Amino acid sequence: MKYQWKQRIRYSEVDGERKLTIPNLVNYFQDCSTFQSEELGVGCEYMEEHQKAWVLSFWQIVIERRPKLGEEVTVETFATGFDGLYGTRNFVMTDAKGSKIAYAYSIWVFMDLKKGRPVRPQPQEIAGYGTEEPLPMEYAGRKIPLPKERKQGEPFPVRRHQIDTNHHVNNSQYVQMALDVWEEMGTPSKIRELRVEYKKSAVYGDMIYPSMIEEQDNTTIVLGDEKERPYAIVQVRGEN
Repeated sequence: MKYQWKQRIRYSEVDGERKLTIPNLVNYFQDCSTFQSEELGVGCEYMEEHQKAWVLSFWQIVIERRPKLGEEVTVETFATGFDGLYGTRNFVMTDAKGSKIAYAYSIWVFMDLKKGRPVRPQPQEIAGYGTEEPLPMEYAGRKIPLPKERKQGEPFPVRRHQIDTNHHVNNSQYVQMALDVWEEMGTPSKIRELRVEYKKSAVYGDMIYPSMIEEQDNTTIVLGDEKERPYAIVQVRGEN
């Protein structure tokens, strides 16, 4: 079942160019799927009561352009499959004329928070979503290669405002961290595609040890712990 959410781009969501920031684009997609879950009765309250959660494992987001302040957009999401512990989902953002602005593929893992491990969702926990045909797009692999030779950045702590309802760093906050690292350590450019592989959850008080490598086709930013074990790997690709 497809779910849509309409909104205008707000001042609090744009950058100095009055365009939607990439972390807020991630938020739009994430919020859309959250709203669908809430309407189906399997949202935050249900998940908290049953100590379960859908945890994002992988993003692939393709950006045609970033919408401007005040622009009307429609965000659509739909599940494309459930296989054991995993669920897959597409997202699309369109403008007032119906033109595609950005679109995404995502992989989610269903977690038992009390046991701290993945579990199969119960039939009633996925029945309402249904499934749709996957969005036609060039799908990238789930695993992002981890380059060995990387520049090391300055470590920084996880802040309280970066924590979500699962008491972990929010998905979009990893993206913001990575873009900040790129800004400080590299040569940022216009982003055409973003991939994020979430490896383990960071919590309040953890220290993030960033590293990065810029290659011809992409830039990879690793957000890891003190032993260089990644919390998240973020890869950005510019215009061809």
